[in-house]
Amino acid sequence: MFTAVWMIYAADRLLDSRDAAAPGLEARHRFHQQHRNRFLAIILLATPALVLLLHYTDARALHLYTLLAALLGAWMLLIHARPTPAHRLPKELAVGVFFPAAVFIPTVARVPQRQLELLPTAMLFAAVCTLNCLCIYAWEHPKPQPQAHWTTRWATQHLTQLSIAILLSSILTTPTLHQPAAACALSSALLLLLHTQRHRLTPLNLRATADLILLTPLLFLP
Repeated sequence: MFTAVWMIYAADRLLDSRDAAAPGLEARHRFHQQHRNRFLAIILLATPALVLLLHYTDARALHLYTLLAALLGAWMLLIHARPTPAHRLPKELAVGVFFPAAVFIPTVARVPQRQLELLPTAMLFAAVCTLNCLCIYAWEHPKPQPQAHWTTRWATQHLTQLSIAILLSSILTTPTLHQPAAACALSSALLLLLHTQRHRLTPLNLRATADLILLTPLLFLP
């Protein structure tokens, strides 16, 4: 999963940075653009490793991953094939769907009878992942971006309310979902705190901290 997610992330950044003069490019895009050949080489080297790893993946999980990859491929094609960003699709919201789906696929494939039981946890995790992406986008674009999708513009204008809603939802479901909901509550609370302190940190440190906050489940492993 790590190999596949990294390849998708790098490929998406390389596609974003094809046009050096395109509006909205951030430091991470320019970094990928500057080291384009190296990223392409590592992606090519990682491909056979990924194929080998897929050979040892559970058949049911592999079937679900193939379906998810097809949907993700179609989504990326729609995003990057558009000649103009005037009606940009909400990539920030899509991450909140695709990444949690990839995380939950192994368990759903191994224990299919728990699909409904896992659904509330998956939805909470998806909400936190979406909040993470929306926070990063809002911090990197403090002024309204006309090329952003309307859902992204609305969500970034209501980040505090969304953070509180996710936090309360996680707290209310903690007695039922236990550690997963507690981890989501902690992540959403930390993202809300980070959002209130955003003017004290650089965009790079904000982004790194926002991603670090998603590692709260590690605290519950013991």
